Amino acid sequence: MTNDCVFSIGTTRFNEDYTPSTNSRATTNFANLARGENRRQNLRNAVTMMNTRVNELVHWDNPRGARYALELDIVSVDLHLASVGDDAAFPVIEVLDVDIVDTTTGARTEGIVGNNFSSYIRDYDFSVRLPGHQTTGIPSDFGDLHGQVFQRFLESDEYRERFSQPPVICISVSTSRTYTRLTNFHPILGVEYVADEKSLTDEYFGKMGLGVRCFMPQGSVAPLAFYHRGDLVNDYSFLALAGTIATMETFQKIYRPEIYNANTAASEVYQPSLDNGNYSLPQVSYDRVERTQLATTQGKFIEMNLMKPYGAVLERWATKQSA
Repeated sequence: MTNDCVFSIGTTRFNEDYTPSTNSRATTNFANLARGENRRQNLRNAVTMMNTRVNELVHWDNPRGARYALELDIVSVDLHLASVGDDAAFPVIEVLDVDIVDTTTGARTEGIVGNNFSSYIRDYDFSVRLPGHQTTGIPSDFGDLHGQVFQRFLESDEYRERFSQPPVICISVSTSRTYTRLTNFHPILGVEYVADEKSLTDEYFGKMGLGVRCFMPQGSVAPLAFYHRGDLVNDYSFLALAGTIATMETFQKIYRPEIYNANTAASEVYQPSLDNGNYSLPQVSYDRVERTQLATTQGKFIEMNLMKPYGAVLERWATKQSA
């Protein structure tokens, strides 16, 4: 394999003391929560919601409902272009690594990496490239380069040395699709839903080598979309799945309360809507308008600093590695 491009990984603990790195994407959901005068209370409330939820899901041998606590690390991935120079590093991916701590025994269980997913190149694709094709339709190669870069990261020594399993990305279901409840039920993931057809996000993640299944855990009001490699149901422990659900359902209650903090649970045939007015706001402040604006700003940043000057180099490397 050529070393034209290599990855490096850094981590930052996500807790009430979290302060965004200067290299972190400004649109990242973590950074949004960690700004303003209420930043510490925001973060404390979010972590409390996560820990409460994991104990609800893993309720056996847990009479007080407080046996487990989550430890979260933000994983920041930089891409280094050797042909540009030793100092040429571009932030490309940010995910979340979750461990579950048994506060009774002190045992630590390795959770799932992925969960939240942030990407500069995805910002470029959706906020810069896609709007430029409004009259001509979605280009056939949309998401190809991003998908190749992501898969090269999973195949890299850096990933394999640090993480023992493939990632699972857990995000909101699509508001443009209708979901039907199946009879399939999992003790942690809950009841399965299936979409009427693939969304653009499904296709985009497909180019990253990830399939999708949707489940609504017990106690939840809407299904979550799990993007994964391999066998989602059997490849991960109950504790690991519970850690991902507790983490990402909390974030979705904050980001999309109209769906995930709704006062009525999803029906057998369900279409998510951000126009739903029957929901409750969590005790966490979040600025969705700012996040949308910053996504465009950062998409333009990656266009000018990576895609235009080095896009051809990146594409040759990614394509060569996948051959």
